[in-house]
Amino acid sequence: MDAVYDRPFLQVAKLPVALGGYAEANYQYLGADGITEGHQFQMRRLTLFVSSSIAKRIKFLSELEFEDGTKEINIEFASVDFEFNPLLNLRGGIIMNPIGAFNQNHDGPKWEFVDRPISATQMLPATWSNVGFGVFGKKYLKNWVYAYEAYLTNGFDETIISNEENRTFLPASKANRDRFEESFNGAPLFTGKLALRNIKIGELGLSYMGGIYNKFQDDGLILDEKRRLNVFAIDFNTVLPKINTFINAEWAWVNVDVPATYTEQFGSRQQGGFIDFVQPIINKPLFGFERAVLNAAVRLEYVDWNRGKFSSTGGNISDHIYSVIPALSFRPTPQTVIRLNYRYNWQTDLLGNPASRLAGFQFGVSTYF
Repeated sequence: MDAVYDRPFLQVAKLPVALGGYAEANYQYLGADGITEGHQFQMRRLTLFVSSSIAKRIKFLSELEFEDGTKEINIEFASVDFEFNPLLNLRGGIIMNPIGAFNQNHDGPKWEFVDRPISATQMLPATWSNVGFGVFGKKYLKNWVYAYEAYLTNGFDETIISNEENRTFLPASKANRDRFEESFNGAPLFTGKLALRNIKIGELGLSYMGGIYNKFQDDGLILDEKRRLNVFAIDFNTVLPKINTFINAEWAWVNVDVPATYTEQFGSRQQGGFIDFVQPIINKPLFGFERAVLNAAVRLEYVDWNRGKFSSTGGNISDHIYSVIPALSFRPTPQTVIRLNYRYNWQTDLLGNPASRLAGFQFGVSTYF
């Protein structure tokens, strides 16, 4: 929950505004079933932060992101926070919906991997932001921290089942820029999260996001029954004592009320997640960097876009992907990472044909500034 403020900012003298940001640049050479696009260089992201303490208990923070050069420009976060009590804070503006952990904690320099998790970006719609209002708070009790968030925002639209992917695909709604000024159907999207952290054990998060996604009426005329989507997620992170292995995991379930007129390739149930293991190998001054760390890491991923069986044959629907990504990363400072990944994917189509395989190397740098 602290991810939006857990970033480095630069404040000059007595100016009321602090600035920050991060950048990501990558190289990759990937091949799918023997076919490759060759050597590719990418400027994935340039993100700018602006924050201000307007008054003692009033804060403002914004996050402006430029993706793929300037192919996409997005305001991912722009909210005003009012603190009435540690357990009661009001937030309003453009909010990152707290579903799972990655959506709010997505900054490139925090991760040892070039690509964002498939489950977070191709099943869940990270980075997913909406306009709305809500409350959040936390309480400290010895070694424990209890926290919550709850928001009402604009939500999804019918593109989640009517899109170029030809599957149930929540990220399709990100293309609807109108959601920052009006609701598609007038029904709010609710997102809530409960988190529990123990200093010695780790942090556990339980979150839910749900609401009506279709336009069920227009000018008082009933067009369709109300159709809901519901997303449940669990996340956990910890550091193993003595060996300092960092473990970070997230798993989510998606349920969508798909009209009976749609074919079975549009799944009503989805699930997926990832788990990261990061092991420090060397932690000492290197190459003149006093706080250098060399890490070995691996990410395991799985997404099933269509859980269930074909009604006609009883056979399993097989629209899923597995991924394994071993990695080496070098952190000259905690805020900068140089990372080398090897990605290997197995992706099976709807009918369960032999899996398409993608493999290759990725190299990148990411840093706060």
